[in-house]
Amino acid sequence: MDLQSIKNRFGIIGNAPALNFALNTAVQVAATDLTVLVVGESGVGKEVISQIIHATSSRKHNPFIALNCGAIPEGTIDSELFGHEKGAFTGAVDGRKGYFETVSGGTIFLDEIGEMPIGTQARLLRVLETGEFIRVGSSKVQKTDVRVIAATNRELLEFAEKGRFRQDLYYRLSTVPIRMPALRDRKEDILLLFRKFVVDFAEKYKTSPVQMDEEAKNLLINHPFPGNVRELKNLAEQISVLSTSNVINAIALKKFLPERMANRMPMLASEAGHQSEFANEREILYKLFFDMKKDVTELKKMFVEILQNPSLTSHAANFAKENLMSDFHTPNTESTSVLSPSKGMQPISSNQPSFIQTASGHPVLLKDDELFQHEEIEEELNIMVIEKELIIKALKKHKGKRKDASIELGISERTLYRKLKEYDIDDL
Repeated sequence: MDLQSIKNRFGIIGNAPALNFALNTAVQVAATDLTVLVVGESGVGKEVISQIIHATSSRKHNPFIALNCGAIPEGTIDSELFGHEKGAFTGAVDGRKGYFETVSGGTIFLDEIGEMPIGTQARLLRVLETGEFIRVGSSKVQKTDVRVIAATNRELLEFAEKGRFRQDLYYRLSTVPIRMPALRDRKEDILLLFRKFVVDFAEKYKTSPVQMDEEAKNLLINHPFPGNVRELKNLAEQISVLSTSNVINAIALKKFLPERMANRMPMLASEAGHQSEFANEREILYKLFFDMKKDVTELKKMFVEILQNPSLTSHAANFAKENLMSDFHTPNTESTSVLSPSKGMQPISSNQPSFIQTASGHPVLLKDDELFQHEEIEEELNIMVIEKELIIKALKKHKGKRKDASIELGISERTLYRKLKEYDIDDL
Protein backbone atom coordinates (compact mmCIF):
# COMPACT_ATOMS: atom_id res chain seq x y z
CA MET A 1 0.00 0.00 0.00
CA ASP A 2 1.50 3.35 -1.05
CA LEU A 3 1.79 6.38 1.22
CA GLN A 4 -1.05 8.37 -0.34
CA SER A 5 -3.44 5.45 0.10
CA ILE A 6 -2.50 5.30 3.78
CA LYS A 7 -3.20 9.02 4.17
CA ASN A 8 -6.57 8.74 2.46
CA ARG A 9 -7.60 5.71 4.50
CA PHE A 10 -6.73 7.24 7.87
CA GLY A 11 -7.57 10.85 7.10
CA ILE A 12 -4.04 12.16 7.38
CA ILE A 13 -3.46 15.65 5.95
CA GLY A 14 0.01 16.96 5.12
CA ASN A 15 3.17 16.40 3.14
CA ALA A 16 5.89 17.49 5.56
CA PRO A 17 9.05 15.35 5.16
CA ALA A 18 9.12 14.42 8.87
CA LEU A 19 5.49 13.26 8.71
CA ASN A 20 6.09 11.21 5.57
CA PHE A 21 9.15 9.58 7.14
CA ALA A 22 7.15 8.55 10.22
CA LEU A 23 4.35 7.07 8.07
CA ASN A 24 6.79 5.19 5.86
CA THR A 25 8.50 3.71 8.92
CA ALA A 26 5.14 2.59 10.30
CA VAL A 27 4.22 0.84 7.04
CA GLN A 28 7.60 -0.89 6.81
CA VAL A 29 7.56 -2.19 10.39
CA ALA A 30 3.92 -3.34 10.20
CA ALA A 31 4.84 -6.61 8.48
CA THR A 32 7.00 -7.64 11.45
CA ASP A 33 6.22 -8.30 15.11
CA LEU A 34 8.77 -5.80 16.39
CA THR A 35 7.85 -3.60 19.35
CA VAL A 36 7.39 0.05 18.41
CA LEU A 37 7.77 3.18 20.54
CA VAL A 38 5.98 6.26 19.17
CA VAL A 39 7.37 9.51 20.55
CA GLY A 40 5.82 12.93 20.14
CA GLU A 41 4.10 15.82 21.86
CA SER A 42 0.49 15.66 22.96
CA GLY A 43 -1.91 16.02 20.05
CA VAL A 44 0.38 15.01 17.19
CA GLY A 45 -1.53 11.81 16.36
CA LYS A 46 0.51 9.03 17.95
CA GLU A 47 -2.50 6.69 18.14
CA VAL A 48 -2.97 6.94 14.36
CA ILE A 49 0.48 5.37 13.93
CA SER A 50 -0.58 2.39 16.05
CA GLN A 51 -3.74 1.97 13.98
CA ILE A 52 -1.75 2.05 10.74
CA ILE A 53 0.67 -0.58 12.03
CA HIS A 54 -2.13 -2.89 13.16
CA ALA A 55 -4.31 -2.41 10.05
CA THR A 56 -1.46 -3.15 7.65
CA SER A 57 -0.07 -6.11 9.58
CA SER A 58 -0.93 -9.82 9.57
CA ARG A 59 -2.82 -9.23 12.85
CA LYS A 60 -5.37 -6.90 11.25
CA HIS A 61 -8.24 -9.42 11.69
CA ASN A 62 -7.46 -9.88 15.40
CA PRO A 63 -8.34 -7.54 18.28
CA PHE A 64 -6.79 -4.09 18.73
CA ILE A 65 -7.09 -2.17 21.98
CA ALA A 66 -5.75 1.24 23.03
CA LEU A 67 -5.08 1.93 26.71
CA ASN A 68 -3.97 5.12 28.45
CA CYS A 69 -1.61 4.06 31.24
CA GLY A 70 -2.02 7.39 33.01
CA ALA A 71 -5.80 6.99 33.21
CA ILE A 72 -5.76 3.59 34.98
CA PRO A 73 -5.34 3.74 38.79
CA GLU A 74 -2.04 2.33 40.03
CA GLY A 75 -3.78 -0.21 42.24
CA THR A 76 -5.77 -1.77 39.40
CA ILE A 77 -3.50 -1.53 36.35
CA ASP A 78 -1.95 -4.99 36.98
CA SER A 79 -5.41 -6.51 37.10
CA GLU A 80 -6.47 -4.67 33.93
CA LEU A 81 -3.47 -5.83 31.95
CA PHE A 82 -2.82 -9.32 33.33
CA GLY A 83 -6.09 -10.30 35.04
CA HIS A 84 -6.65 -11.59 38.58
CA GLU A 85 -7.92 -14.61 40.45
CA LYS A 86 -10.97 -14.71 42.68
CA GLY A 87 -10.12 -13.33 46.12
CA ALA A 88 -6.78 -11.89 44.98
CA PHE A 89 -7.67 -8.58 46.64
CA THR A 90 -10.59 -6.85 48.30
CA GLY A 91 -13.49 -6.71 45.85
CA ALA A 92 -12.22 -9.51 43.60
CA VAL A 93 -15.38 -11.59 43.89
CA ASP A 94 -14.69 -13.32 40.57
CA GLY A 95 -11.70 -14.12 38.42
CA ARG A 96 -11.02 -11.84 35.48
CA LYS A 97 -9.01 -12.10 32.28
CA GLY A 98 -6.61 -9.28 31.53
CA TYR A 99 -6.06 -7.57 28.18
CA PHE A 100 -2.90 -9.54 27.45
CA GLU A 101 -5.04 -12.66 27.63
CA THR A 102 -8.12 -11.44 25.76
CA VAL A 103 -6.19 -9.66 23.00
CA SER A 104 -3.79 -12.54 22.35
CA GLY A 105 -3.03 -12.64 18.64
CA GLY A 106 -3.77 -8.92 18.27
CA THR A 107 -2.20 -5.59 19.17
CA ILE A 108 -2.14 -3.52 22.38
CA PHE A 109 -1.41 0.20 22.18
CA LEU A 110 -0.10 1.52 25.52
CA ASP A 111 -0.35 5.31 25.47
CA GLU A 112 1.55 7.45 28.01
CA ILE A 113 3.79 4.50 28.88
CA GLY A 114 5.89 6.81 31.08
CA GLU A 115 3.05 6.92 33.61
CA MET A 116 3.11 3.15 34.15
CA PRO A 117 4.08 2.15 37.74
CA ILE A 118 7.52 0.60 38.25
CA GLY A 119 6.06 -2.75 39.41
CA THR A 120 3.89 -3.03 36.31
CA GLN A 121 6.89 -2.16 34.14
CA ALA A 122 8.67 -5.28 35.43
CA ARG A 123 5.64 -7.44 34.50
CA LEU A 124 5.47 -5.84 31.04
CA LEU A 125 9.18 -6.47 30.45
CA ARG A 126 8.58 -10.16 31.19
CA VAL A 127 5.79 -10.28 28.60
CA LEU A 128 7.94 -8.60 25.96
CA GLU A 129 10.91 -10.90 26.55
CA THR A 130 9.20 -14.28 26.98
CA GLY A 131 5.52 -13.80 26.19
CA GLU A 132 4.67 -14.99 29.71
CA PHE A 133 2.59 -13.41 32.46
CA ILE A 134 0.92 -14.36 35.74
CA ARG A 135 -2.50 -13.22 36.89
CA VAL A 136 -2.67 -11.26 40.12
CA GLY A 137 -3.11 -13.74 42.96
CA SER A 138 -2.09 -16.73 40.85
CA SER A 139 1.08 -18.79 40.53
CA LYS A 140 0.28 -20.24 37.12
CA VAL A 141 2.38 -18.94 34.23
CA GLN A 142 0.39 -18.21 31.07
CA LYS A 143 1.49 -17.45 27.52
CA THR A 144 0.30 -14.67 25.24
CA ASP A 145 0.99 -13.58 21.67
CA VAL A 146 0.42 -9.83 21.71
CA ARG A 147 2.20 -7.12 19.77
CA VAL A 148 2.90 -4.06 21.92
CA ILE A 149 3.01 -0.53 20.53
CA ALA A 150 3.83 2.11 23.15
CA ALA A 151 3.66 5.88 22.99
CA THR A 152 4.91 8.73 25.14
CA ASN A 153 5.17 12.51 25.12
CA ARG A 154 8.03 12.40 27.66
CA GLU A 155 11.74 11.68 27.34
CA LEU A 156 11.87 8.19 28.85
CA LEU A 157 15.66 8.20 29.19
CA GLU A 158 15.40 11.18 31.56
CA PHE A 159 12.76 9.25 33.52
CA ALA A 160 15.12 6.27 33.64
CA GLU A 161 17.95 8.40 35.05
CA LYS A 162 15.62 9.54 37.84
CA GLY A 163 14.53 5.99 38.63
CA ARG A 164 10.98 6.52 37.37
CA PHE A 165 11.27 4.22 34.35
CA ARG A 166 13.16 0.99 33.84
CA GLN A 167 16.07 1.46 31.47
CA ASP A 168 15.91 -2.14 30.26
CA LEU A 169 12.23 -1.69 29.43
CA TYR A 170 12.98 1.48 27.50
CA TYR A 171 15.48 -0.30 25.25
CA ARG A 172 13.09 -3.24 24.86
CA LEU A 173 10.21 -0.98 23.83
CA SER A 174 12.21 1.21 21.47
CA THR A 175 13.20 -1.58 19.09
CA VAL A 176 11.77 0.66 16.37
CA PRO A 177 11.30 4.28 17.50
CA ILE A 178 8.98 6.51 15.46
CA ARG A 179 8.99 10.24 16.21
CA MET A 180 5.92 12.20 15.19
CA PRO A 181 6.75 15.83 14.35
CA ALA A 182 5.14 18.73 16.20
CA LEU A 183 2.76 20.92 14.18
CA ARG A 184 5.13 23.92 14.41
CA ASP A 185 7.72 21.77 12.60
CA ARG A 186 5.39 21.19 9.66
CA LYS A 187 4.09 24.71 9.05
CA GLU A 188 3.39 23.93 5.40
CA ASP A 189 0.57 21.64 6.60
CA ILE A 190 -1.18 24.08 8.95
CA LEU A 191 -3.34 25.81 6.34
CA LEU A 192 -4.25 22.47 4.72
CA LEU A 193 -5.37 21.06 8.07
CA PHE A 194 -7.28 24.21 9.00
CA ARG A 195 -9.14 24.20 5.69
CA LYS A 196 -10.07 20.53 6.13
CA PHE A 197 -11.36 21.16 9.66
CA VAL A 198 -13.47 24.25 8.84
CA VAL A 199 -15.08 22.42 5.90
CA ASP A 200 -15.96 19.47 8.16
CA PHE A 201 -17.42 21.73 10.85
CA ALA A 202 -19.33 23.83 8.32
CA GLU A 203 -21.01 20.64 7.13
CA LYS A 204 -21.67 19.55 10.71
CA TYR A 205 -23.19 22.84 11.85
CA LYS A 206 -24.86 23.69 8.52
CA THR A 207 -22.85 26.91 7.96
CA SER A 208 -20.52 28.28 5.31
CA PRO A 209 -16.80 27.49 5.65
CA VAL A 210 -14.84 30.43 7.03
CA GLN A 211 -11.88 31.85 5.18
CA MET A 212 -8.86 33.93 6.25
CA ASP A 213 -7.06 36.90 4.74
CA GLU A 214 -3.28 36.90 4.28
CA GLU A 215 -2.49 38.51 7.65
CA ALA A 216 -4.62 35.96 9.46
CA LYS A 217 -2.92 33.12 7.56
CA ASN A 218 0.52 34.38 8.57
CA LEU A 219 -0.61 34.71 12.18
CA LEU A 220 -1.97 31.16 12.15
CA ILE A 221 1.17 29.69 10.60
CA ASN A 222 3.44 31.34 13.19
CA HIS A 223 1.37 30.30 16.19
CA PRO A 224 3.39 27.77 18.31
CA PHE A 225 0.49 25.30 18.73
CA PRO A 226 1.65 23.52 21.90
CA GLY A 227 -1.49 21.39 21.59
CA ASN A 228 -0.56 20.55 17.98
CA VAL A 229 -3.23 19.13 15.63
CA ARG A 230 -5.71 18.74 18.49
CA GLU A 231 -5.40 22.44 19.33
CA LEU A 232 -5.74 23.44 15.66
CA LYS A 233 -8.90 21.35 15.32
CA ASN A 234 -10.44 22.93 18.42
CA LEU A 235 -9.55 26.39 17.09
CA ALA A 236 -11.24 25.64 13.76
CA GLU A 237 -14.39 24.49 15.57
CA GLN A 238 -14.50 27.63 17.74
CA ILE A 239 -14.16 29.89 14.70
CA SER A 240 -16.78 27.93 12.76
CA VAL A 241 -19.31 28.29 15.60
CA LEU A 242 -18.53 31.74 17.03
CA SER A 243 -17.34 33.81 14.08
CA THR A 244 -19.82 36.39 12.81
CA SER A 245 -18.07 36.76 9.47
CA ASN A 246 -17.08 34.30 6.78
CA VAL A 247 -13.73 36.07 6.30
CA ILE A 248 -11.43 36.14 9.32
CA ASN A 249 -8.76 38.84 9.64
CA ALA A 250 -5.79 38.90 12.01
CA ILE A 251 -7.60 40.99 14.65
CA ALA A 252 -10.53 38.58 14.75
CA LEU A 253 -8.20 35.56 14.82
CA LYS A 254 -6.27 36.91 17.82
CA LYS A 255 -9.47 36.74 19.87
CA PHE A 256 -9.52 32.98 19.42
CA LEU A 257 -5.79 32.41 20.04
CA PRO A 258 -4.88 31.97 23.73
CA GLU A 259 -2.43 34.42 25.26
CA ARG A 260 0.65 32.60 26.43
CA MET A 261 2.63 34.43 29.10
CA ALA A 262 6.29 33.58 29.42
CA ASN A 263 7.33 32.18 32.74
CA ARG A 264 9.02 34.98 34.68
CA MET A 265 9.93 32.97 37.72
CA PRO A 266 13.66 32.91 38.53
CA MET A 267 15.55 29.87 37.32
CA LEU A 268 17.85 28.13 39.79
CA ALA A 269 18.86 25.04 37.83
CA SER A 270 22.32 24.81 36.36
CA GLU A 271 21.31 23.26 33.07
CA ALA A 272 19.38 25.43 30.65
CA GLY A 273 16.43 23.87 28.94
CA HIS A 274 15.37 21.56 31.75
CA GLN A 275 12.58 23.74 33.12
CA SER A 276 10.99 20.82 34.90
CA GLU A 277 13.97 20.82 37.29
CA PHE A 278 13.76 24.50 38.21
CA ALA A 279 11.18 23.89 40.91
CA ASN A 280 12.99 20.91 42.36
CA GLU A 281 13.59 21.56 46.03
CA ARG A 282 16.77 19.54 46.07
CA GLU A 283 18.37 21.77 43.43
CA ILE A 284 17.40 24.87 45.38
CA LEU A 285 18.85 23.49 48.61
CA TYR A 286 22.10 22.45 46.95
CA LYS A 287 22.53 25.92 45.48
CA LEU A 288 21.86 27.49 48.87
CA PHE A 289 24.44 25.24 50.53
CA PHE A 290 27.06 26.03 47.93
CA ASP A 291 26.47 29.78 48.32
CA MET A 292 26.74 29.54 52.11
CA LYS A 293 29.94 27.52 51.85
CA LYS A 294 31.41 30.16 49.55
CA ASP A 295 30.57 32.93 52.05
CA VAL A 296 32.20 31.04 54.93
CA THR A 297 35.31 30.39 52.87
CA GLU A 298 35.60 34.10 52.08
CA LEU A 299 35.37 34.93 55.80
CA LYS A 300 38.15 32.44 56.57
CA LYS A 301 40.42 34.01 53.98
CA MET A 302 39.75 37.46 55.39
CA PHE A 303 40.75 36.44 58.95
CA VAL A 304 43.91 34.71 57.72
CA GLU A 305 44.92 37.85 55.83
CA ILE A 306 44.37 39.92 59.00
CA LEU A 307 46.66 37.60 60.97
CA GLN A 308 49.36 37.89 58.35
CA ASN A 309 49.00 41.67 58.01
CA PRO A 310 47.89 43.45 61.22
CA SER A 311 47.45 46.74 59.33
CA LEU A 312 44.31 45.29 57.77
CA THR A 313 42.57 45.03 61.17
CA SER A 314 40.96 48.46 61.00
CA HIS A 315 39.76 47.84 57.43
CA ALA A 316 38.27 44.48 58.44
CA ALA A 317 36.45 46.05 61.36
CA ASN A 318 34.88 48.68 59.12
CA PHE A 319 33.95 46.00 56.58
CA ALA A 320 32.26 43.92 59.27
CA LYS A 321 30.41 46.93 60.61
CA GLU A 322 29.08 47.88 57.17
CA ASN A 323 28.33 44.40 55.79
CA LEU A 324 27.65 42.15 58.77
CA MET A 325 26.78 44.07 61.94
CA SER A 326 23.90 45.98 60.34
CA ASP A 327 22.20 42.70 59.41
CA PHE A 328 22.17 41.39 62.99
CA HIS A 329 21.79 44.59 65.05
CA THR A 330 19.20 44.47 67.80
CA PRO A 331 17.72 47.98 68.45
CA ASN A 332 16.59 47.26 72.03
CA THR A 333 20.00 46.23 73.42
CA GLU A 334 23.51 47.61 73.69
CA SER A 335 24.87 44.47 72.07
CA THR A 336 25.73 43.71 68.49
CA SER A 337 25.54 40.12 67.18
CA VAL A 338 27.75 38.29 64.73
CA LEU A 339 26.64 35.13 62.95
CA SER A 340 28.85 32.12 63.61
CA PRO A 341 28.55 29.27 61.05
CA SER A 342 27.70 26.60 63.62
CA LYS A 343 26.68 28.39 66.82
CA GLY A 344 24.34 30.94 65.36
CA MET A 345 24.33 34.55 66.67
CA GLN A 346 26.88 35.33 69.42
CA PRO A 347 26.51 38.59 71.35
CA ILE A 348 29.36 41.09 71.45
CA SER A 349 28.91 43.56 74.27
CA SER A 350 30.22 47.12 73.82
CA ASN A 351 31.40 47.14 77.47
CA GLN A 352 33.41 43.91 77.40
CA PRO A 353 36.22 42.47 75.27
CA SER A 354 34.61 41.42 71.99
CA PHE A 355 34.89 37.88 70.68
CA ILE A 356 33.58 35.60 67.96
CA GLN A 357 32.83 32.02 69.05
CA THR A 358 34.10 29.42 66.57
CA ALA A 359 32.70 25.94 65.99
CA SER A 360 35.46 24.35 68.10
CA GLY A 361 34.66 26.53 71.09
CA HIS A 362 37.83 28.69 70.96
CA PRO A 363 37.23 32.44 70.83
CA VAL A 364 38.73 34.97 68.46
CA LEU A 365 39.24 38.03 70.69
CA LEU A 366 38.77 41.57 69.41
CA LYS A 367 39.83 44.47 71.66
CA ASP A 368 40.21 48.10 70.60
CA ASP A 369 39.89 47.03 66.98
CA GLU A 370 42.91 44.71 67.25
CA LEU A 371 42.92 40.98 66.69
CA PHE A 372 44.64 39.06 69.51
CA GLN A 373 43.72 35.46 68.93
CA HIS A 374 42.35 33.57 65.96
CA GLU A 375 41.44 30.01 65.18
CA GLU A 376 40.29 28.93 61.75
CA ILE A 377 36.49 28.64 61.46
CA GLU A 378 35.38 25.07 60.93
CA GLU A 379 33.22 24.43 57.92
CA GLU A 380 30.00 22.79 59.02
CA LEU A 381 28.46 23.45 55.62
CA ASN A 382 30.51 20.90 53.67
CA ILE A 383 28.27 19.61 50.85
CA MET A 384 29.52 16.05 51.39
CA VAL A 385 28.33 16.14 55.02
CA ILE A 386 24.93 17.44 53.92
CA GLU A 387 24.68 14.81 51.18
CA LYS A 388 25.55 12.09 53.66
CA GLU A 389 22.81 13.30 56.04
CA LEU A 390 20.25 13.35 53.21
CA ILE A 391 21.15 9.77 52.26
CA ILE A 392 20.84 8.59 55.87
CA LYS A 393 17.45 10.31 56.25
CA ALA A 394 16.18 8.75 53.00
CA LEU A 395 17.28 5.27 54.12
CA LYS A 396 15.64 5.71 57.51
CA LYS A 397 12.45 6.97 55.90
CA HIS A 398 12.22 3.91 53.63
CA LYS A 399 13.45 1.47 56.30
CA GLY A 400 16.72 0.69 54.53
CA LYS A 401 15.20 -0.01 51.11
CA ARG A 402 17.83 1.29 48.70
CA LYS A 403 15.59 1.31 45.67
CA ASP A 404 12.95 3.51 47.32
CA ALA A 405 15.63 5.72 48.88
CA SER A 406 17.31 6.28 45.49
CA ILE A 407 13.97 7.34 43.97
CA GLU A 408 13.41 9.74 46.88
CA LEU A 409 16.89 11.25 46.37
CA GLY A 410 16.53 11.45 42.60
CA ILE A 411 19.59 9.29 41.88
CA SER A 412 20.09 5.82 40.44
CA GLU A 413 20.37 2.78 42.71
CA ARG A 414 23.94 2.23 41.50
CA THR A 415 24.89 5.81 42.44
CA LEU A 416 23.33 5.34 45.88
CA TYR A 417 25.35 2.13 46.39
CA ARG A 418 28.55 3.98 45.48
CA LYS A 419 27.69 6.80 47.89
CA LEU A 420 27.09 4.28 50.71
CA LYS A 421 30.59 2.90 50.13
CA GLU A 422 32.10 6.37 49.80
CA TYR A 423 30.59 7.68 53.04
CA ASP A 424 30.93 4.33 54.86
CA ILE A 425 27.19 4.19 55.61
CA ASP A 426 25.88 0.88 56.89
CA ASP A 427 22.45 -0.34 55.82
CA LEU A 428 19.81 1.05 58.18
